[in-house]
Amino acid sequence: MRFTLAWLGLAAAAVIGAFAQGGESTQLAQANAALQAGEADKALALLNPLIGPGGKAEAYNLRCRVEFGLEQWDRAADDCEQAVKLDGQSSDDHLWLGRALGEKASRASFLNAFSLAKRVRVEFEEAVRLNSRNGAALADLGQFYSEAPGVVGGGVAKAEGVAAQLDKIDPLRAIELRGQIAEQRKDSGSAEREFKAALAKSPRPAFEWMALASFYRRQQRWTEMESAVQSGQSAAEHDKRASVALYNGANVLRTSSRDPARAARMLEEYLAGQVKSEDAPAFVAHTWLARLKEQLGDSAAAGRERSAALALAHEYKPALDLKH
Repeated sequence: MRFTLAWLGLAAAAVIGAFAQGGESTQLAQANAALQAGEADKALALLNPLIGPGGKAEAYNLRCRVEFGLEQWDRAADDCEQAVKLDGQSSDDHLWLGRALGEKASRASFLNAFSLAKRVRVEFEEAVRLNSRNGAALADLGQFYSEAPGVVGGGVAKAEGVAAQLDKIDPLRAIELRGQIAEQRKDSGSAEREFKAALAKSPRPAFEWMALASFYRRQQRWTEMESAVQSGQSAAEHDKRASVALYNGANVLRTSSRDPARAARMLEEYLAGQVKSEDAPAFVAHTWLARLKEQLGDSAAAGRERSAALALAHEYKPALDLKH
């Protein structure tokens, strides 16, 4: 009898373990959904209990990405580094660690930035080594090569090699990378042709219009920039799955101090839509909208947008810093 009961006990433990694993998977999926929706506080509430001894790499990666959106670069880098330690074979974990370290490097002192930049390169290269078909990792590595000096492993020739790899995996990203390379070479004519070529080939042109608008902003070609944003806005309104492009276009206008009313409308349309993304966090959109409403003289609306941002992400410093 004891033998039979022992087996029953083992079976019960296995069932409980399976339920626990299933519950954790559900929790991770819910956290990812909250991340995509821009609900940072909800995502962290789901993830924090999964962090610690026995925690999975996926939980650390997701929390890193939430912290990345919150602009908490040190925390993000620490969590993504832990994800890599737990699962060194994940291309995406290395990619996100490289991204977090890159943000730290852009704000560090010269000496720290130098060492961090080398680590960024190593992480991006490892992400590509682990998965040579990871288009996002290739694009980030190519951008790093095109912008970084040779002393930390950058170089335009390396970036061109990555563009050739991208041709076979993600032709649109390859074209965009060649546009970035041309910009680094101060060849604005070639850069513009590449961005327009991407626009002509894109099945979702709203995003490419906004990329072209961003190029015009960097060139200070304001009329063409505003025209490209308008075209991108129109394209996004006809393709609800491309609503994130509205966020991108609003950012182009916002950072160039142009047409705040249009930028505000685009953010409102993005926030009202069903499609959200961690690439365009809702709490950031509310914060930008608060600033724009204040600029447009609507303090009451600005206050509501600030409150909406903090309801999603109570630690988001740019929202906390807004006057209220």
